[in-house]
Amino acid sequence: MKYMIMLMGSQRDYDMLTGKAGDRPAWSAEEVGALHEFMTKWNNDLVASGEFVDGRGLSAPVHARRVSSKDGVPVVTDGPYPETQEVLAGYTIVECESFDRATEIAAQLADTPHPEHAQLDHDWYVDIRPIDEQPPVPEV
Repeated sequence: MKYMIMLMGSQRDYDMLTGKAGDRPAWSAEEVGALHEFMTKWNNDLVASGEFVDGRGLSAPVHARRVSSKDGVPVVTDGPYPETQEVLAGYTIVECESFDRATEIAAQLADTPHPEHAQLDHDWYVDIRPIDEQPPVPEV
């Protein structure tokens, strides 16, 4: 079964990583490097175990557009969204034996390095969801 592990973040999180934190301390190059090193090892371990399917980081919310509908008419809103609003920051798709195994894989991200001075607007979490390979069949 395939599962998507979704990593969440806010525009402010991206700003801290890129040194544009404004009222919050920015991450140093070494701190960002430690994060990238951790994520590279995590991904490489999944490749080595045969469980890695795909993974990508997404650009900052400032580069996003949200499309909604009002009275049947598309409404387009450019990012960024409020600094505290969390959005999908990246994802990894794994193929493994069970939801429990996918949860074990995602739980390894709890050890993601971050500087002690990092002030997040939200509690850390990732979402895990099974990927439906077939459309749902209505119950009769």
